[in-house]
Amino acid sequence: MKFTASQIAGILEGDVVGNPDIEVSKLAKIEEGSDGTLTFLANPKYTQFIYETKASITIVNKDFEPEAKITTTLIKVDDAYKAFSKLLEYYNQVKMNKSGIEQPTFISETAKYGDNLYLGAFSYLGDNVSIGNNVKIFPGCYIGDNVTIGDNVVLFSGAKIYSETVIGSHCIINSGVIIGADGFGFAPNEKGEYNKVPQTGNVILEDYVDVGAATTIDRATLGSTVIRRGVKLDNQIQIAHNVEIGKNTVIAAQTGIAGSTKIGENCQIGGQVGIVGHITIGNNVKVQAQSGITRNVKDNEVLQGSPALTYGDYNKSYVHFKNLPKIVKGLNEIEKKLNDSN
Repeated sequence: MKFTASQIAGILEGDVVGNPDIEVSKLAKIEEGSDGTLTFLANPKYTQFIYETKASITIVNKDFEPEAKITTTLIKVDDAYKAFSKLLEYYNQVKMNKSGIEQPTFISETAKYGDNLYLGAFSYLGDNVSIGNNVKIFPGCYIGDNVTIGDNVVLFSGAKIYSETVIGSHCIINSGVIIGADGFGFAPNEKGEYNKVPQTGNVILEDYVDVGAATTIDRATLGSTVIRRGVKLDNQIQIAHNVEIGKNTVIAAQTGIAGSTKIGENCQIGGQVGIVGHITIGNNVKVQAQSGITRNVKDNEVLQGSPALTYGDYNKSYVHFKNLPKIVKGLNEIEKKLNDSN
């Protein structure tokens, strides 16, 4: 897709200084700009690059006045950073503006879908699937029986949505995501072997949930695994059966949450955090990366370490952790002196 400077200025309500007909088809950092690219200048630290950049168009603040010769066409706006963000959003909407049903695909006779569906090739819609309006399902997706999907949802290539799952509106499901696989439920028998416990529940995602690539959310044993409105999940997260995550909580990559744990609202959980099962974590909790949560957590706690301590206690304790070899050496010397005096 190509856009002229005048078209971009129209979208951003900006003014063109330079060639209004120059075209761009790519985005670039200002220091890496090349012919046919669009960039922006918002941070004064990067001002030097505007005199060197080979980008065809640069978005700048209205008060910017060059102090030397430039070759890039300028688009002047009130706030260059916000304008560039707006342009990215617009570009993404254009790029995602797909519709129609590609072939080959499989659509059950009992499946229903709304207006402006995009269904990519090699996708599968099972029995009694219900899909809302403006849904984009990219190639190679699997939608199992009795799945419900709301409006304005995007499923990227290779997402797998198992039966009975409910997905709200305005959700984004990235490639490799698996929602609704069986929870890890096994019971030992008298022979010491493990029998599988049937997982008969489902998964519910409320509105505005983002799920990162290769994240897995297991169905409940009974009832539902629930991801509340506005939750944002990074890549490669494991959420076990019957977990509940409160609204607007964000979780970074490689975190694992064991079964039946409840996490509150507005929590921030760092990468590679491990959370045991059957505990409750309150609202507004912050967990530093690589922490291990083994107990119930009250509202507003900030935790670090494994097993996790409050953030303040961890930092105080760390002073002693790193000095342990020196402390042990000192104790050994004291013990030796005491033994020699006896």
